[in-house]
Amino acid sequence: MNEDPTAPAPVILGIDDLRPLPRATRIARTSREGVRLLQEHRDGFIDELWLDHDLGGDDSILPVVTLMEEAAFDGRPFRIGTVFVHSANPVGAETVVRSLTRWNYRVRRATA
Repeated sequence: MNEDPTAPAPVILGIDDLRPLPRATRIARTSREGVRLLQEHRDGFIDELWLDHDLGGDDSILPVVTLMEEAAFDGRPFRIGTVFVHSANPVGAETVVRSLTRWNYRVRRATA
């Protein structure tokens, strides 16, 4: 392996109430934590962002999606390599994919 030891470690963020997401460098378990996590990385590059739609009880990923949409609307979208949407809720997942794709985020449907 010939990896550059000075290269920064990739930033992989996950927002999911249950899954362990072993590749993630940080995980938020609620939408409120997810919004805070994204805001902490506002000025940096996020290599991967993993989003689950249903976050337990009445909580969902929608406040995070709204934050990302508003940032793009303001001309300052979050700098994210790929957003992966993984959810057991196909309708919710499709809503997230459509919403973020509309704002030119690179979005993929995934299983986690």
